[in-house]
Amino acid sequence: MEHNALLSHARRFCEGKGARFTQLREKVYGLLLQRQGATGAYELLDELRQTESSAKPATVYRVLDFLLELGLVHRLESNNSYIACHHFDCNHPVQFLICDQCGEVKEIQSEGLKETLDKQANQYGFRVVKQTIEAHGTCARCQH
Repeated sequence: MEHNALLSHARRFCEGKGARFTQLREKVYGLLLQRQGATGAYELLDELRQTESSAKPATVYRVLDFLLELGLVHRLESNNSYIACHHFDCNHPVQFLICDQCGEVKEIQSEGLKETLDKQANQYGFRVVKQTIEAHGTCARCQH
């Protein structure tokens, strides 16, 4: 789905959840959609200040918390950055392939991984509520 279509879809998704997709939330989500890789909160703040001069770190973190809660973005734990989710209207386990050279991030869904994890967790009486796997390496473009 292209950028504007995703923004419209996100707006409708939020409205359907009874949440306001404010202009600021839309701007931050739009900035993330423009990225191929993940972005840190302070990078977002710098970009946001080009149009919202009064933006503060707390502003960006509040917006990111909102977007995370609704599943519109993912947080990469290994480098404390954020990436837009392009299929936020389905609850799905997340795996990321992160290129350590160029920063490109690909969100994938590995066949059978969730089932395998759930089966192993069940052996210990554990119930997985949320799962994120980050695999670091080198993308095809950087290997050449």
